[in-house]
Amino acid sequence: MVRVLDALPEGFGRLEKMAIAEGVRNMSLLAEQWATGEQRFTEPGALFAAFIDGELAGVGGVAVQTGQKEPAMRMRRLYVAPPFRRAGVGQVLAGSMIQQGLQTARLLTANARASAAAAPFWEAMGFEPVAADGFTHQLLG
Repeated sequence: MVRVLDALPEGFGRLEKMAIAEGVRNMSLLAEQWATGEQRFTEPGALFAAFIDGELAGVGGVAVQTGQKEPAMRMRRLYVAPPFRRAGVGQVLAGSMIQQGLQTARLLTANARASAAAAPFWEAMGFEPVAADGFTHQLLG
């Protein structure tokens, strides 16, 4: 596990192609927003990359969630490559994201609309479903 600072991690292009093949847009959005500087997951946020045997297995970030009454952090752009699923990569990434987010805010949010597996995953990580504008799950620390 490494924190991504200046450039998207080596192997990101391959990860993005896998996401596209599955109909998942979040890696392309990450690449676009990183390139324009729109989102770099700067402090207090962070972008993490997980590697297994030198191969990029997944990425995930946490960023400031705007528009909330209290300070909040948003889980963003979590994706694990299909060959590495069910190996704990998502849990390790999400754990790092949650830990980083809770250093700044007691409210964490996630949008689990991207796939059928997203809601059960975030719920297993302690998030609760909510009816909110812009996100589907929250965790109060």
